[in-house]
Amino acid sequence: MPLKERLNTIEEALPSEVTLVVVSKFHSPEEIMEAYEAGVRNFGENLAQELIPKYEALPKDIHWHYIGGLQRNKVRQIISFVDLIHSVDSVRLYEEIVRRASMIPRCVDILIQVHIAQEETKGGFAQEEAKEAILALCNRTEDKPYRRIRGLMGMATLTEDSSQIKKEFSSLKKLFEEIKAHLPADEKTHFDTLSMGMSSDWELAVEEGSNLVRIGTAIMGKRRSRN
Repeated sequence: MPLKERLNTIEEALPSEVTLVVVSKFHSPEEIMEAYEAGVRNFGENLAQELIPKYEALPKDIHWHYIGGLQRNKVRQIISFVDLIHSVDSVRLYEEIVRRASMIPRCVDILIQVHIAQEETKGGFAQEEAKEAILALCNRTEDKPYRRIRGLMGMATLTEDSSQIKKEFSSLKKLFEEIKAHLPADEKTHFDTLSMGMSSDWELAVEEGSNLVRIGTAIMGKRRSRN
């Protein structure tokens, strides 16, 4: 099935309020342009060294989402153009993002990554720590010109057990609502994004309240190139 047909199939199934980010990691600029010409404007990458040449080569109305683990020493390379960083998994990374954004200066949108899966390899704040951490960060008034905490991101366990996946997504939705209820008014207005769901589980994620899904293989096909 051609890319455009795969894209249309998923777009038709997605509720209108859910944002689709097409994961383009390990796909060439030519492949990304095929998706761009089919109407995609939100693309997700997880390696700074791969994202930078793509940003330079491709149209500037693309919204780039950084969705992978981000090392602090890579922040300066992407901070000037990335639209949303999904994977803020520590206070130290948050602080580096704010520091680099203040040097430009610009305001960067971020999501706090929360660990909801059974796999230890997946990163993020522990669920019991996330609320306290976010509320503490929101009290750092000096940071506010340089970041907007837009919400949460989480990845479910890679399993065939749909009940386990739904349970994990549901727990993150509950945490999202709990945190939002306790935010200061100025932070609450832009705390609006719950990033859950990938090619294998996006339908379950949407059922449990996700309003942003990250889909790669189901749209882009198998990864054929590594830049």
